Amino acid sequence: MPTVISNHKNTGIILLILLVFSSCQVLNPERMLRTPGDFEFASVDEARIQEEYRLAPNDELYFRLFTNDGEKLIDPITPISQQFLRGDHIYNIEFDGFVKLPVLGRVKLKGMTLREAEKFLEEKYSVYYNRPFVQLRVTNNRVIVFPGGRGGTSKVVYLENTNTNLFEALAMAGGIADGRARRVKVIRGDLRDPQVFLIDLSTLDGVRNADVVLQANDIIYVEPRERVPQRILENIGPYLTLLSTALIVYSLFK
Repeated sequence: MPTVISNHKNTGIILLILLVFSSCQVLNPERMLRTPGDFEFASVDEARIQEEYRLAPNDELYFRLFTNDGEKLIDPITPISQQFLRGDHIYNIEFDGFVKLPVLGRVKLKGMTLREAEKFLEEKYSVYYNRPFVQLRVTNNRVIVFPGGRGGTSKVVYLENTNTNLFEALAMAGGIADGRARRVKVIRGDLRDPQVFLIDLSTLDGVRNADVVLQANDIIYVEPRERVPQRILENIGPYLTLLSTALIVYSLFK
């Protein structure tokens, strides 16, 4: 009898050690983009200042150029040769913010809104053409969304609307799967020294910050929920199975 009690006691001690070890080591191995407790997040008001999308490196620009203030768009009688100068072409903004365009060569568009860039190019082309009319559109605007939860739910969301906000991007990604709505991180800019905004979407007061206009290559990360009991069981499960098997074998041979 004392031997049986001793065996049960030893088993309980082993289980307790496994439980403590598992809870300390792997509470949430899927959590990414951790920030230390004293990390200083960028002001959300700073992100809201950028109310319109601004051109950035790696943007693909759909470019069209007309003369006579774009008469071709409304006047089918005027000869095409006097109106439409450049066909539908895609030009890339390079890593340094410059784009190489016909006639002008390399010009810097980084940081401009589409309206500012169109006006800027019309002024540049006015040296060569009569009343130039420029149309620009970004064709590859995208953000990466990690909506929390498990099962590989991350998505690349293309921004067809240049003024897409945080709520719209989360909706296009399928919503917050199983994450913490009070801890939504928006990571922006050079990944070597990014701006990180922390947004609380769990309350109506926090929702006011969800109108932040997204920029190309923003990363939206919703922290996953902590599921401590489930994760502990997942990690000690194999040990419990092994221990149970050993006890069964031991009892049979005994």
